[in-house]
Amino acid sequence: MSRKALIDEWRAANDYYGELEEREAGLADSMKQLPISEEMRPHIDAAKKDPRYSRMFDELPTEFEMVELDKLVLFQVRVTRTYSEIRQRMLGRSPSQADLLKFCLPSESPEASVDCRKMGSKYVFSSDSTDFQSYSAAHLQPEQLLDHATPGTLAGMVGLGVGYGSNYFTGIRYGDRILLHNGYHRAHALRSAGISHAPCIVRTVTRMDELRLAAAEGVDEDTGFYFRAARPPLLKDYFDSKICRSFEVYKKRKVIEISFDIREYSVRI
Repeated sequence: MSRKALIDEWRAANDYYGELEEREAGLADSMKQLPISEEMRPHIDAAKKDPRYSRMFDELPTEFEMVELDKLVLFQVRVTRTYSEIRQRMLGRSPSQADLLKFCLPSESPEASVDCRKMGSKYVFSSDSTDFQSYSAAHLQPEQLLDHATPGTLAGMVGLGVGYGSNYFTGIRYGDRILLHNGYHRAHALRSAGISHAPCIVRTVTRMDELRLAAAEGVDEDTGFYFRAARPPLLKDYFDSKICRSFEVYKKRKVIEISFDIREYSVRI
């Protein structure tokens, strides 16, 4: 398309969004939730015992809730249809309540392989998974390392790890709104399958400063837009042809480069 045609298309979508701001003002504040079924309770109890859960959700009040998908607020305006279709096949045609919970709170590790190469002083890791990420540096004690040969007695080690996130379906509540935080492709797959409500791990913030503990980078820079605007972007917008468009894009791999610097010197004590 020509640049002018793209601008004209954007202008029409922008005008339509202006109509939505008036017609659907307050829609994000009217989420209708369903109760958690008894069938899900044993699986929720098991999920809470998972070390990943305790590490991720130990700072803010957290609950399992059946959220209304259409009214989840979005900060990520793009999804990859291929990934959504893969998730939809994983979900199946008629998932039970237990299947739905396992889909939203997966316990399995991603199947994507990881490639590692040493390039000069750097280590370069890559994976097809969009959930591939780096971890915070960790100080490891000798007893934490098994079968690691060293030329002398090991006193400690610094670990710079890469791997995958929990990929849980999670949201952040502030007031009457819930911002979809993680699990965008799962949410898209659920809505594509005709499912209106899904189990979600919801963290509640009571003041904007707490968003730094829970929200993705960028959300806390424009909190008024997501949590106070009359009509922020919602999950249902992915399925509105007047405001959503599909593009073909190049396939990408997530790449993480790790480099480090070692200096040795003496100080007076």
